[in-house]
Amino acid sequence: MAAGRDYEWRLRLRMAERGMFATKDLRAALADRGIALSDSQVWRLVTKRPERLSLPILVALCDILECTPADLIELVDRSARRAPRERRAASAPVTPVRARVLPDEG
Repeated sequence: MAAGRDYEWRLRLRMAERGMFATKDLRAALADRGIALSDSQVWRLVTKRPERLSLPILVALCDILECTPADLIELVDRSARRAPRERRAASAPVTPVRARVLPDEG
């Protein structure tokens, strides 16, 4: 990957746009296209950012979700992703304050 570039995996977002909220729905749609994945493999595909992805799976996902690979994989600047973390680290630490719950007076 080029220096300063990274990617975000947008499968979960694209699924939600299509009304697919359960991984079992995606697993069935993949099976209809000849892609046999276990429940845990589909769960990881949806919830985690894949480091490797076969082209047949990518093509099947695009077909199921009626999108392009660019809709699933969004390129982002690494410097833009690190900036909020660096700002948080530079700010003063936050100390929690104990809450006090009082009974209703009414």
